[in-house]
Amino acid sequence: MLTDYHLHLRPDEEGSGFERYFTAENVERYLEAAKSAGIEELGVSEHVYRFRAALDLWQHPLWVENAVDDLDAYCEFVRGTPLRLGIECDFIPGAEERIESLLGARDFDYVVGSVHFIGDGDAAIDHKGFDVWEGNGDPDEVWRRYFEMLAEAARSGLFDILAHPDLVKVWGRATPLPDRDLRAFYEPAVEAIAESGIAVEISTAGLRKPVGELYPSRRFAEMCVEAGAAFALSSDAHLPGQIGFEYDRAVQFMDELGIGELCVFEQRRRSLAPVENRVR
Repeated sequence: MLTDYHLHLRPDEEGSGFERYFTAENVERYLEAAKSAGIEELGVSEHVYRFRAALDLWQHPLWVENAVDDLDAYCEFVRGTPLRLGIECDFIPGAEERIESLLGARDFDYVVGSVHFIGDGDAAIDHKGFDVWEGNGDPDEVWRRYFEMLAEAARSGLFDILAHPDLVKVWGRATPLPDRDLRAFYEPAVEAIAESGIAVEISTAGLRKPVGELYPSRRFAEMCVEAGAAFALSSDAHLPGQIGFEYDRAVQFMDELGIGELCVFEQRRRSLAPVENRVR
């Protein structure tokens, strides 16, 4: 089986567009694309900050600008389709109880946890409008803070899947790497992944970004495999044409690492299914 659980029904730059993109016709476009890519299990996980309810979690300027849709209307719509119901929720330190309340009040099949902002401020690792690298950010400090927060997200117990787990590398050569062996930064997150049992996302989205490689890196993925981690597979698509993007490379990557099973979710319950060894 191949899966794609981390996807969005609208382009990333689109403001709301709920009425335009949350339609049976648009869902059918995604389902057709999935069928062509040999993907049997498809789920949608819209960004939590698109919904007004997210402002109970955090008042970040990006969230205030984008939180215009109704979360329950989203859940009701997706439940009327063949898609699994998920959501991508940022880990916000100090908001754990509020996040748990928001998620627990809805019948999600799975929750994708992500880290886009680090530290106590509003600095983002993948959004130029709030760029953590502005002013020559120190790479050792940025990477340390990112992976420490990733470890916190894993240990929080709030999430089923840890999204694009080395997103900090997104800009590739445009931002500096730490001088230290990167495995030193991965280690806290790997320990938390092993302790919590959260699934690690293998995402092909990085192949569309400046870094030009899968999330996670081979070294990070090898450490996760050694720690006994489970894995999920996603494209982080924002368009039907991105469904299953470069899945042949992802399947080969998993095969080389000895990953033979993928996580499948329903009602926050996880099972494992054998990886399909080819992409049609």
